[in-house]
Amino acid sequence: MTSLSSSSTATDPPCPIAPLHNLPIPPPSHFAHLYKPNSSGQTFILGIEGSANKCGVGVLCYNPTTQTYQTLSNPRKTYVSPAGCGFLPKETAWHHQAHVVALIRAALSEAFPNETHPHKTHLSAIAFTLGPGMGGPLRSCAMAARTLSLLWKIPLIAVNHCIAHIEMGRVATSASDPVVLYVSGGNTQVIAYSDGRYRIFGETIDIAVGNCLDRFARVVGLSNDPSPGYNIELEARKHCDEKPLKFVELPYVVKGMDVSFSGLLTFIEDLTKKKEFVKNDDEKQGEEQFTTADLCYSLQETIFAMLVEITERTMAHCGQNSVLIVGGVGCNKRLQHMMADMVADRGGTLCAMDHRYCIDNGAMIAQAGMFGLQFGSESMLVKMEETQCTQRFRTDQVEVVWRPKTRGKHA
Repeated sequence: MTSLSSSSTATDPPCPIAPLHNLPIPPPSHFAHLYKPNSSGQTFILGIEGSANKCGVGVLCYNPTTQTYQTLSNPRKTYVSPAGCGFLPKETAWHHQAHVVALIRAALSEAFPNETHPHKTHLSAIAFTLGPGMGGPLRSCAMAARTLSLLWKIPLIAVNHCIAHIEMGRVATSASDPVVLYVSGGNTQVIAYSDGRYRIFGETIDIAVGNCLDRFARVVGLSNDPSPGYNIELEARKHCDEKPLKFVELPYVVKGMDVSFSGLLTFIEDLTKKKEFVKNDDEKQGEEQFTTADLCYSLQETIFAMLVEITERTMAHCGQNSVLIVGGVGCNKRLQHMMADMVADRGGTLCAMDHRYCIDNGAMIAQAGMFGLQFGSESMLVKMEETQCTQRFRTDQVEVVWRPKTRGKHA
């Protein structure tokens, strides 16, 4: 059995629901056939996430007295593959199977430190990631959720991974109706809400931005610990006024509202095979040469400029003045700074988060699951035979029943 650190994984104060401008929460008696709160009227949900190389479990509480949501625990474990290698479905699934039980115990112990069997007195439901994601890891965590649902006799909530990122971001930053830039290893989408669904205004037409970063990191031999994208960011941070890095011009591929990264990746991979490429600055002997840090800096500046462009175009089209960045790549400080500059020029607000909620975690699954439970979402409250995971599950397939069905300029 894997042991986990006893340090706190949830230190944020409760988040009020009023700034979200969601629909009024129906009284639990309205859905008494679906769930019941605890004796104090509070609703607790256990969320399990495992769509990629992160296995996370979170406990979320809704307090009707203060009308707030609060993350009570949010531990996670990451499968880190060897340098130069990506994470494969089979090995990642084994990792999740090895850690998910310990994570569940750790999450419950942190959320209910004085309780021996909190599932008997507190938990109202278990939320899990239905998709999208990698098949093996998804099924491993879904199996844990199904087992607990049967053992504890509480309902299951099937959550769309993308929706979970958005709702966690809205709650954590008190963002009511932002344009959402969703950037991760498996997804790149610009999203805005309209008429009961999150509509995709632009996306990658090939690989995701995080996949592009990860694959380039493998080419130049950067470590996967804690993540290849973060190590690219560290290399790019070497750029400063006193000693600027060299900007290498790369393909800039924006097609209408969509972006493309596969050709850019091939181009920059080919650059590492040229005689002008050297690993470190110490090896430089001429101005025509460029280093790993130069390429990391150039790659970030190029792809983030592409993302900022299509996000600004979506803001203009939708008449919105705020942007929410979610997904693992969303905690990149350079992307946040570039987006903040654009949003400030338009007189708007950037809503950004750090690694605790940008990177895949169990609390975000619990948050989306909480909305689905409280508003009786028929598509999310599933029977056991409807819990088969899916690797393809579009953001705009989910009916967002907790938000008003108002039409904006972009409907």
